[in-house]
Order: sequence, then structure tokens, then C-alpha cells
Amino acid sequence: HYAGVKEQNVTLGLPRLIEIVDARRIPSTPIMTIYLKPKYKKRKEAAIEIARKIIFTNLELIASLIYEDVIREEIVVELNKNMMEDRAITFDDLATKLNPPHASVIVKEDMVYVKPEKPEHMKKILGKLPSLPVKGVPDIKRVLVTEEHGEWIIRTDGSNLSNILEIDGVDTSRTTTNNVHEIATTLGIEAARNALANEAKSVLEDQGLDVDIRHVLLVSDMMTSTGTVQQIGRHGISGKKASVLARAAFEITVPNIVEAAVKGEHDPLAGVTENVIVGQSIPIGTGLVELYMSMFETKKKKEGKTEK
Repeated sequence: HYAGVKEQNVTLGLPRLIEIVDARRIPSTPIMTIYLKPKYKKRKEAAIEIARKIIFTNLELIASLIYEDVIREEIVVELNKNMMEDRAITFDDLATKLNPPHASVIVKEDMVYVKPEKPEHMKKILGKLPSLPVKGVPDIKRVLVTEEHGEWIIRTDGSNLSNILEIDGVDTSRTTTNNVHEIATTLGIEAARNALANEAKSVLEDQGLDVDIRHVLLVSDMMTSTGTVQQIGRHGISGKKASVLARAAFEITVPNIVEAAVKGEHDPLAGVTENVIVGQSIPIGTGLVELYMSMFETKKKKEGKTEK
């Protein structure tokens, strides 16, 4: 495990902001912040115990050597005892977890023997054996146990929110990830909306930019208004505008205009962008009001007649 290692690869600044507004399916550096329940958050040993349950371990990580014994027609795995102790993996765990298809497994001392049902399956099993899961949550590559604000928390490289929330000792009300799509799938669209706002605000503040939270909330509202997380771009919000000219003004001009002409689309010029393009007043503020003035009657006594 990586408890106590004070380093973590995190994407910040403009690249992270682009990831957020583009609604990338998987961030370039997926990370999680895992908070613990009161029983575990005050003791480092308890936090490390949960971290060992979280970090993903496959057979390759705890094996010092994997080779093919042609004479006995079996695959032999020599185990690394130090790595097994570090990941808190027992021989019983191996006997339970290792179930390669079309083969039997025998764990003896610090060796694992995998006997294929048919000799011709040996090469295929040998290729799949290193990636067999032994312990932990898939996609969690590293864990970092650190103390912040008087409590121990776990930060991870890799993200798997749904599985992490099922682990005993994890505070499900505060644990979060920077993968917005995972949040939307696991906790719902409102949680994803809040996550978008928090992520964007955090990135801006890290760069020393003071942006009013209402601007950030407006963007997150637009990105989640349909019930799914969509990007701000030609494949998302901007590409779905009703106005032909507004779509054409964003990125790909000619294809948008040609497609609209082929389909016979009509542009009512109801938005800001399209009215700026054609040189009209935009329908906002004073441009939204149409004022009609009627000439009131003025009475003048002129030869006993009233003039209008």
C-alpha cells in the first residue's frame, strides 16, 4: 500500500476545466476522496486496514515468478511473501479467489499450482492468470492515507464509486470522486450537478480566480438539464441549439449551414448570437421591449375646432 506517500498525480488548471465542460467520460487522472466513519477516522491503523481492502491486487502483483512446467503439465506461481503481507493477503484468500476457467488450483506453502483440464488450454490460461483479481476494488491502482482537519482520509488513484460505497467503514455521505459520470450513475443527476459546480469552482479557486458561484451554477444547470450529463460543445448543448446561425457560429460553420439548407430549417432569430450575426438588436434588456407610442389628443382652440 502507499500509506504515507505524499504524492499524487492530479490534473489541475485549464486541462481539468476543459475536462469538466467537455463532460469527459473518464478523467485523465481519476481520483477519489474517501471519508471514514467515526469508528475508523481517528486511528491511522484503522484507516490503513480499510485502504488495504480498497487497493486492487491481482496475482501478478503478489507473484515473484509465473512459469509453465511442461513436464507436469501445470502452471507454477512463486509468491512474494513480503508483498502478500503488505496487501494483507493470506493463502486462504488465494485458494478462495483464484478460480481460473477450465483449471484446478492448489496452494501449497508459498507456491500456487494451476492444473489445466486439458494440456492445450495451458497457454491460454497462462496469458490470463496474471490479471486474475485477488483482493480489492477494480480500477483503484494506489491509495494514500493522510490526515486532514483532525481525521484520517483515503485518497486514491483510480475511481470506482459504486463499489467503494459498499465497503464497511466508508462514510457514504461525504465520499466523492472527480468522475462526474460515475456520480450521475450511482447517486443521480442532482449529485452530478453539485459535483460539476464544486469541481469547476475548486479549479478556478486553485488558479486564484474569483468567479461568482452563480456563473458556475448556471453552467452546471445547463449541463444537467436533460437528466444526463452533457458537454458544452457541438456534440452537446451548443450542437442542440434551435437556431441554425447559433450552431454555425460555434465551431463547424459550413456543415451546419449546408445541413440546415438540406433539411429546410427555419431560424426565427430569437436568440442573442443569431441577431448579432445579422446586425439586429438582441432580444435582451431594452431590445426585448417593443414600445408603441400613440399621439394623444391636444386640444387647441382654433376657430372653435379641436385639432388632433
